[in-house]
Amino acid sequence: MARMSLLTMMMLFACLGMSVSLAEDVPVVAAASDLSYALVKISDQFTRETGHKIRLSFGSSGNLKRLVEQGAPFEMYLSADEDYVFQLAEQGYTIDRGQIYALGRLVLFAPQSSALAESLDFAALRDLLADGRVRKFAIANPRHAPYGRAAREVLIKVKLWDEIESSLVFGESASQAVLFAASGSTQGAIIPHSLALNPSVSGKGSFRLIDKDLHNPLRQRMVLLKNASDTARHFFAYLQTAKVRGILRKCGFNVSGEM
Repeated sequence: MARMSLLTMMMLFACLGMSVSLAEDVPVVAAASDLSYALVKISDQFTRETGHKIRLSFGSSGNLKRLVEQGAPFEMYLSADEDYVFQLAEQGYTIDRGQIYALGRLVLFAPQSSALAESLDFAALRDLLADGRVRKFAIANPRHAPYGRAAREVLIKVKLWDEIESSLVFGESASQAVLFAASGSTQGAIIPHSLALNPSVSGKGSFRLIDKDLHNPLRQRMVLLKNASDTARHFFAYLQTAKVRGILRKCGFNVSGEM
């Protein structure tokens, strides 16, 4: 399994292009960055079991949607916001309206060096903002990242948006917001549960699940694009199996039967 960053994909697409034969031999799957821990495990398992490889390109759901519209050689799209899938379907880029694969969850995260780690709740965050011990706080960019929009909804609902807005650091994607927080560049963050469970992140801080009623549901939907090869279709079906749902559940998602 080979991974490609969104930037790498954009450079290849814009500068070098990608032959149709390559896309058919190794399907390029565009996936929301909250999947970067879970989907790597799943695609590795898929390759071991079937012998077929998948190339993954991670980024914010909105940016990936835009690349699809610009003709990027993706064969499958996994979005953290099902509305993006519906929009692509209406424009004729997909074979149908796709399938929900999970519901996402958010967590409040604090690096080990942050005073917020001592009491992970919004009351503590309010106090720490007031006394200057939280100066920077990370979320994904709400303009194109579904987890960023959900984080903004949470902060508005708990009446912290006005106090925290000037301290916000926006990640281009959810995974970049995680990087800001886990590195200690910010004193806290609202990030996907799925990424907080990554051992490379969980060992660098503490987190607490955020009440799902504080934001609109993160209904995550996947869809095959019109050029989908047999391997891409096989992978799409594989993602709906019980074993994959088990992996997604362990990686912090709600799956079928829990939605």
